[in-house]
Amino acid sequence: MLTAKDQVWVANEEIDGQKGGEGVVRKVLAYTDEVMTVENHFEKGAVGALHHHPHTQITYVVKGKFEFTIGGEKRIVQAGDTMLKKDGIEHGCVCLEEGILVDIFSPMREDFV
Repeated sequence: MLTAKDQVWVANEEIDGQKGGEGVVRKVLAYTDEVMTVENHFEKGAVGALHHHPHTQITYVVKGKFEFTIGGEKRIVQAGDTMLKKDGIEHGCVCLEEGILVDIFSPMREDFV
């Protein structure tokens, strides 16, 4: 099943994952027009290609280790770390150890639903 906008209760195990790139599975969690939460499962070596979009994005590392590039700066991040990517800032990552990222977008990403 896919999550519906304004759905109050979202059971993770009932959500179908969508391919978000080679080695990446995306699950759209709860969302409204103003905000969206997305869980991303990365295999080791998977790449989140450099890109930008008109949404502010906060990423929380649930598990694993990633090399992130944000606005031209590279850093290694791991479980418990967060990153802020303001709208229009180029960003991407390489998964160094299998992991999970949770992204929060404002406003929601219409291209994900």
